[in-house]
Amino acid sequence: MILGASGDLTGRLLLPGLARLIGSGKAAGIKLAGAGGPGYSQQQWVKRVTDICQASAEGATTHRKAALKAIPKHTSFTELDVTKEGELAKLVSSLEAPVALYFALPPAVTQKACEALKPGELPESTVLVMEKPFGSDQASAANLNRTLIRLVPEENIHRVDHFLGKGTVFNILGLRFANRLLEPLFTSEHVEKVEIFYDEYLALENRAGYYDSAGALRDMIQSHLLQVLALLSMYAPSTLGERDVRDHLGSVLRATAVAGEIKDSTRRARYTAGTSKGRKVPDYASEDGVDASRNTETLAEVTLAINNSRWAGTEFILRAGKALGTPRKEAVITFRPVNHLPTGFKGADLPTTLRIGFGPDTLQLDLDVNGPGDMYTLNRVTLGTELNSPDLLPYGEVLLGVLSGDPTLSVRGDTAEECWRIVDPILAAWAANEVPLQEYKAGGNGPRGWKSNSD
Repeated sequence: MILGASGDLTGRLLLPGLARLIGSGKAAGIKLAGAGGPGYSQQQWVKRVTDICQASAEGATTHRKAALKAIPKHTSFTELDVTKEGELAKLVSSLEAPVALYFALPPAVTQKACEALKPGELPESTVLVMEKPFGSDQASAANLNRTLIRLVPEENIHRVDHFLGKGTVFNILGLRFANRLLEPLFTSEHVEKVEIFYDEYLALENRAGYYDSAGALRDMIQSHLLQVLALLSMYAPSTLGERDVRDHLGSVLRATAVAGEIKDSTRRARYTAGTSKGRKVPDYASEDGVDASRNTETLAEVTLAINNSRWAGTEFILRAGKALGTPRKEAVITFRPVNHLPTGFKGADLPTTLRIGFGPDTLQLDLDVNGPGDMYTLNRVTLGTELNSPDLLPYGEVLLGVLSGDPTLSVRGDTAEECWRIVDPILAAWAANEVPLQEYKAGGNGPRGWKSNSD
């Protein structure tokens, strides 16, 4: 059951992910229902589901095409005020159990919907699927956790992070812990800095209703990029079981905080009018639905430190932004220089770097080697490969975890609170204008002077 059936998230990501999952044969027997506010109808819902299922049926086997065709025939839509006491519980009780409730709603609406539910109203088998951001700060996340745990047990709560598809998670874990060459080097003794980028050329794209109240820090860094940081820096779990993995993720995030003073370790900026990918982009402050007085940032950069024996002294720089000229979705691990380079070598002595790309998942290792011709001159070479690429879309992987009861891709409640604990001081400092809101031209690479800028 998708709550928010008419929304952008449902049409753009959730339904395509579900359709690909059904088309893969990994979700046999599933029934789909939608619910939403007034102004949307059963006919509109069926057409939306039909169009997406038909698009996913191209190239599928006859059996899987039949499974996709069956979904629109049996789906239903209910007009519903999820914040009204008794209404959501009544709807869930009318559906065949077990029911997975996907809250594809703004955080404030999700909070009110859950508060309208009473303990014992939902069947014990009900699964609650929460979309990020989980709350709006540490206090609201803790409050939401208390609300949810009254309704269903923790193992029935999925706080999804689609950015961490299961393939991406295990690509990082396999790379780190299955290679003798790398595992001992992931420490502050050898790593100078770790940078995690999510630079997009896309601008606001008619999402002001959500984005203008969130901004780049809440939208990407607080959730997705902190989870990547944890995967890159966690200690090796004893098993790949969800409890071992999530225990270690939580442990490293508890040790994470802003490196030094917030005014020196964080940056924020907002794009002005420009051109991105050949498209004219208006000034963010003049985009439809934007309240310029909020000073919402479209580019954020934070420098964090992990206060444990493994990582003390290594910078972790997280950056995310929109309307940038060079899309960049990767983690870059920069190793420290060698202790001694013999006198006599010429050419650029550059740091060894390991790059892990996200979507598609790739791996590149940049090394200095003796170049052709002059044996004394160092040249740069790159060793690269593609990592495992799952057949499912990211939301398909998320939904498969929900349907199979595997919470590996779910953020545990305490970890969700820790992520807010890390960014709350930054948000407070920015709200108090302790860090200036800079500007950059849409289609550029951000303001000059930022740690992560190469220009």
